[in-house]
Amino acid sequence: MFPSHPRGLAPLFFIEMWERLSFYVIGGILLLYALDTERGGLGLPSITANDIVGTYLAFVYATPFLGGLLADRVLGFRRSVLIGGICMACGLFSLGTPGETFFVLGLVLVCIGNGFFKPNISAMVGNLYEKGDPRRDAGFNIFYVGINIGSFIAFVASAWVKESFGWFWTFRMAGFGLLIGVTLLVLFWKRLAIADRPPQRRPDDVSIGRIVGTILAPALVVGYCGYWAAQHWFPGSPVTPQMCGFLTGMLPLILFFVRIGTTAPKDERPGLLALLPVYVAGGTFFMILHLNTTALTKWAETDTNRHSANMFDVLGTREDAMPSYFRNAPADVARPLRETLVVVDPKVARMFGTSRLDLAAVKAVQTLQPELKALVTMGAIDGLPTATSAEFDRRAAAVYPAGSVTVKAINDSHGVPTIAVDVAQGVQSLGRVAFVRTVAGRDVPVLLIDQKTSDEVYRLADATTPSLPPGDFLRVTSAVVFQAANALCVIVLTTPLVLFWGWMQRRGRTVGTAHKILYGLILTMLSMLVMAIAGWLTQHGALKVSAWWLIGAYAVVTVGELCLSPMGLSLVTKLSPKRYVGLMMGGWFCATAFGNKLSGFFGGIQSLMEPTQFFLVLAAAVAVVALGIRAILPWLDRVMKQYGA
Repeated sequence: MFPSHPRGLAPLFFIEMWERLSFYVIGGILLLYALDTERGGLGLPSITANDIVGTYLAFVYATPFLGGLLADRVLGFRRSVLIGGICMACGLFSLGTPGETFFVLGLVLVCIGNGFFKPNISAMVGNLYEKGDPRRDAGFNIFYVGINIGSFIAFVASAWVKESFGWFWTFRMAGFGLLIGVTLLVLFWKRLAIADRPPQRRPDDVSIGRIVGTILAPALVVGYCGYWAAQHWFPGSPVTPQMCGFLTGMLPLILFFVRIGTTAPKDERPGLLALLPVYVAGGTFFMILHLNTTALTKWAETDTNRHSANMFDVLGTREDAMPSYFRNAPADVARPLRETLVVVDPKVARMFGTSRLDLAAVKAVQTLQPELKALVTMGAIDGLPTATSAEFDRRAAAVYPAGSVTVKAINDSHGVPTIAVDVAQGVQSLGRVAFVRTVAGRDVPVLLIDQKTSDEVYRLADATTPSLPPGDFLRVTSAVVFQAANALCVIVLTTPLVLFWGWMQRRGRTVGTAHKILYGLILTMLSMLVMAIAGWLTQHGALKVSAWWLIGAYAVVTVGELCLSPMGLSLVTKLSPKRYVGLMMGGWFCATAFGNKLSGFFGGIQSLMEPTQFFLVLAAAVAVVALGIRAILPWLDRVMKQYGA
C-alpha cells in the first residue's frame, strides 16, 4: 500500500491502528457492560446505559473541537497526538479498575485524550500531501484501512478476553494496545516532522479566550437550560434531560461554524461554507453507523440467532449463553437443566448477576437453599470452605462485607422498574463465592435467577426441547464480534472500491467527491431497510433471526462508509485554510458527536417501538438528508472544482 505514498503514511497508519484498537474495545463492550446483569456488569436500566454510551460517544467526538484548536494555535500536531495517547491510556486503565469513580474518570480521560489525538493525526495525514495531490484521497483510504484493522482486532480480542478474564481485563488489554501506539509515535518522531507544522495564527483569528467565552461558556449555559427544561417540563419523555441538554448545548457550536464560513475572507468563504452540508451528511451517517454501539449491539445480543452463527467460530469468539438468551430462542435449542438455575429473590438474583453480593446475601441463600454449597473460589472468607476450581470460579460472584452493598428498586425515565446494586466506595472484595449443587452425582455451579427469568428460559420450550448436560452451557457467538463485520468489510472492500473509482476515472467518468457523499447516504439508508425487513421477520421480537441480516446491513453501510467518511476527512483538509485545518477537523468530529448522541437516543427508545417501525424511522431520517445533499449537488461540485477537491 505504501511505496507510492509519503514515508510518514506507514507509521501514522500503525499508530492509528493501535489507537483505534483501544478505542473500539470501549465502543464494543460499553453498552453490554453497562446493561449486563449476568456476568458482573453494572446492571443499569436500558435508557440509562444508552444515555451513558451516547454521551460518551458524543463527547469523545466533541472534544476534538478544542483539541484541534489547541494544536493549531499552541501545541502542534505531534505533541497533541502524544498527549492524547497518554491521556487515553490512563483512561482505559481507570476503566479497568473497579469502582464508580474510576468508571466515570476513565470515560472522561478517554474523551479528553481522543480530543487531542483524533483530529490531529488525521490532519497529519493531510499534511503529507501537497495541495492538489491526486494521491490524497487514496492516502486517506489507506489510513482508513488502519482504523478498521484496529477495529476488527478490537472486537475479536475483546470478545475472547471478556469471556476468559472478565470485563476489567478487557479494558486493560485496550490500554496496553494504546501504549504500543504511543511508543510507535515516539520511535518515528523525527520522520513524522514532515506531517507536523508550527502553530499558526493570524491577527484577525478568534482567540482561544474568546472562543471559551463566546462559545463554550454559552454552550454550557444553554445546555444546562435545556437539561433543566426537560427535567421539569417533560418528565418521562423519550427525550431525556441529558439528551436535551447536549443537543441544546450544541447550538452555540453550530452557530460558531456557520459564522466562520459567513465572515471568512472572500477567497476562503466558499470552501468553509461547503463544509457545512458535509458536516450534516457526516453527522447523519455516524448516527446510523454508531448504532453498532447501541441499538445494533442490543439487536445482536437479544434478537440474533447466535447459537448457529458459525461463521466466526474460527476466531474463538464463543461464549456461554446466559439465561436471558433463551427468551426468544426456538424450541429446538437445548435449555439448561432446571436444577442448574436456582430461583431466588429478585434483589439477590440481581446482586449475583452483577457480582456484588455481600455476606448477608450469601447467608440468606444458604438459609433458603440449604442443598447448595457456598464455596470460596478466590480469597478467604471466614466460615466458608474453599474450592479451587476454574469451573466454579467462572460462575462465582464477588463478595463484600455485610452492609456494604446497597440494593434498591428504581424506575428509569420511562417508568420501567429495575433493581440497582451499588457497592460503597472504597470497599474491597473479600473474595469470590460460587454456589454448587450435586446433580446426577456431579457437583456443578448454579446460577441464581429470579422467577421471571426462569419463566422466560422455558417459555418456548416443549416436550421435544433437549436439555444440556449438568454444568454445561450452550455456546453462542459473542454479541461483540458482530461489530467486526463492519471493520472486516472495510478491509476487504477498500481496495476494490479504490480500483473501481480509478477505473471510472480512466474511462473519463470521474465520480466527484460530493457525489460519493450522496451515494454514501443512499447506501446508509438501504442498510436500515435491510434491518427493517429483519425486524419484520422477528414477529415483533418474539423470534430470533439469522445473523446474516445483521451482517448484511453492516456490509451495505460499510460501502456507504467508504464512499462518505474518508471523503469527509479528505475534504476538511482540502477546503480549509491551513491555519484552520485542525479546527475544521474538530468541526467534522463535532458533527460526528451530534450523530453519536442521537445513536444513544435511538438506542434508548428502541424497546418503545416495533422493530420494523424503528428501522424505517431511521431510514426516513437519512433519506431527508440525502435529498438535501442532492438539491445542492451542483453548487458543491462547483466549489470543489474551485478548490481542486
